[in-house]
Amino acid sequence: MNYGICIQTMVPLRESPSDKSQMVNQLLFGDLFLVKENLDNWLLIETIDDSYEAWVDFKQVRLIEESKFDKYKQYQRAYSLEDSLLANSKEDGISIRYTLGSSLPLFNNDTFSLDGSKFTHSKAIQIPNKNGLGIIELAHKYINAPYLWGGRSLYGIDCSGFTQIVFKMYGIMLPRDSSEQINMGEALNFIEEAKEGDIAFFENDEGKIIHVGILINNQTIIHSSGKVRIDTIDHNGIYNQETNSYTHKLRLIKRL
Repeated sequence: MNYGICIQTMVPLRESPSDKSQMVNQLLFGDLFLVKENLDNWLLIETIDDSYEAWVDFKQVRLIEESKFDKYKQYQRAYSLEDSLLANSKEDGISIRYTLGSSLPLFNNDTFSLDGSKFTHSKAIQIPNKNGLGIIELAHKYINAPYLWGGRSLYGIDCSGFTQIVFKMYGIMLPRDSSEQINMGEALNFIEEAKEGDIAFFENDEGKIIHVGILINNQTIIHSSGKVRIDTIDHNGIYNQETNSYTHKLRLIKRL
């Protein structure tokens, strides 16, 4: 078994081993993965946090030893709350760039470590269940981020990527896709019971789950549709005030 870590700002994960294949997910800096297969310099990987399988160009990731992988995996989680940061290692002259939601390996006292090099991070961080922002405060950091199929960053994010990374930074791991996220938590009977941090799921005419968002309260929702935005919601679904129309049909509300 091979092990790896993302050391670039963000890296596309493909549906098949080709640059022409559609992006279905992204690695952000600090994300860990297992290598399942190697085909013509493409790696079929499985992400650690959600067991999502996809292909990545081997040139865009770093393979590491099992002992180092285990150390990164078991260490306390810390995430950057700042965007587009450039960190430098004074001892080694190495520079790396990362973004909002990136994992900071071996973070301790304003520094994190990668391959033995130490980098200073004196900006805001999120340590799940210890200090940091609440669900809605985290979600608001992505306001106006453009919609991007497979995206998980401020520069492009899809609906389930948005809910996943917000809850990840809060300390709750969700599956990658909305069709699997709906299996988490407890269902509510009525939207009037909903409160901040509940997750709403939406379906198409065939009953397939196609969208997900985070409730700010039982009347408003933050979600990625065109961009990360705030809209009103009722028992019918999401209502867009700009178009004066319903855009998504409500299926279910879950509480984690």
